Amino acid sequence: MRITPIDIQQQHFKSKMLGGYDQEEVDRFLEQVAEELEILTVDAQQLRDELSRTKLALEDLQNREATLKETLLTTQRMTDDLKANARHEAELITANAQLRAEQLLLQTEDRRQKMITEIQSLRREKVAFETNLRMAIESHLRLLDVGFDASYHEAPKSAPLTPAPPLPDADDDSFSY
Repeated sequence: MRITPIDIQQQHFKSKMLGGYDQEEVDRFLEQVAEELEILTVDAQQLRDELSRTKLALEDLQNREATLKETLLTTQRMTDDLKANARHEAELITANAQLRAEQLLLQTEDRRQKMITEIQSLRREKVAFETNLRMAIESHLRLLDVGFDASYHEAPKSAPLTPAPPLPDADDDSFSY
């Protein structure tokens, strides 16, 4: 059983006839003990209240810590996911760019081959045209030579013949078709 300050103040002792305690001294002492016990009881109650508040604050801090840890883990997972997605997207962009570059190179090579073929065809046409032109000119010259000889004898003597201008060489670049 716990003793309270009131228990001490209300405590009464039986007096003995011989050799008993001085009643006033015992009462004063009991009064001092009661005061001290009262102070200790108040202090103990204050400490219990403070301990209760500290426990609540600790529990609140522990809850906050758990929430922060959970938030930190969630943030870390999201960051990792974002990094992985960014890496994946960068790889896709790079792969698409490489594919596009390869397609452009193939298209460019195809166009180059077509141009080479067209240039070769044009060169063949030029050679064929020059050959045909040369043959036509030579044919006309022969006709002129044959006709000139025949008409030379029949031509009036009053009109002098002027020579024809020279034909351009087939390799001459200034000659236009």
